[in-house]
Amino acid sequence: MIEVITPGLYTTVQDAGRFGHRNVGVPVSGAMDSVSAKQANSLLGNENNSAVLESIMVGPTLKFHENTTIAIAGAPFEVLLNATEVPVNRPVSIQKNDVLTVGKATRGMYCYLAVAGGLQTPSVLNSRSFYAGITQKIKLEKGDKLPIQRLPEILRDETLSVENITPEVNTLMAYPGPEYASLTIFEQQGLLEQKFTISTQSNRMATVLECSVKISAKEIPTAPVQPGTVQLTPSGKVIVLMRDAQVTGGYARIFQLTEESINILAQKRSGTHVTLHLDNSLS
Repeated sequence: MIEVITPGLYTTVQDAGRFGHRNVGVPVSGAMDSVSAKQANSLLGNENNSAVLESIMVGPTLKFHENTTIAIAGAPFEVLLNATEVPVNRPVSIQKNDVLTVGKATRGMYCYLAVAGGLQTPSVLNSRSFYAGITQKIKLEKGDKLPIQRLPEILRDETLSVENITPEVNTLMAYPGPEYASLTIFEQQGLLEQKFTISTQSNRMATVLECSVKISAKEIPTAPVQPGTVQLTPSGKVIVLMRDAQVTGGYARIFQLTEESINILAQKRSGTHVTLHLDNSLS
């Protein structure tokens, strides 16, 4: 069992997501940076879908009530075990009563803490990912108890580079959305030539991209959307739907980000500049 001493800024349990229920309005959810979550699990020999802790900007302080092994991947965070700095991107042995403190991110947004065997929090609709109205909790709170498996230590020699989040990459790859063709050539070029700024309004549901030139699109009849869908509103707001996005929407779907670009965008802080690049070979 893991006890939450302090929850950090916003820490949740996430896995690969909740699939097969979009027809009844249930979002996919899952790790914002799916690659980093998988890497944390892979270091421990866990299945890719094993539940991990996802922390944004400032992580939690945790007390372990049994021996286990952990691994942390994603954006680089300050991590202390019993007040001593520990490495990320490699397995770390944990002893009973150890206290782990995941501090502030030095860059990027999200880090992922995996435990040998995966977190054993309740599964709802075949996923442990927190989501309001689906799971009992939406984020960790002080005093929460997280069940884990009692497994022998699984140590591996391999290490991973944190460079996988490539914070210097500011180009988001996309392919045309269903309403892209309804824009004029000048509007299409205008969007692809824009340097967008990530808004402070961004969250797990959507990232808002701000720009100086306003291009707008008419509303559409309610239609399916998914993580990575880029919407353009009648007021000219550009919205990129993220992991907790709704399953339908009424704004024009002008682009669809690649999975890799969703992960890259997830790790971008507000104020960061990004551009969109259209890869017609994906259309």
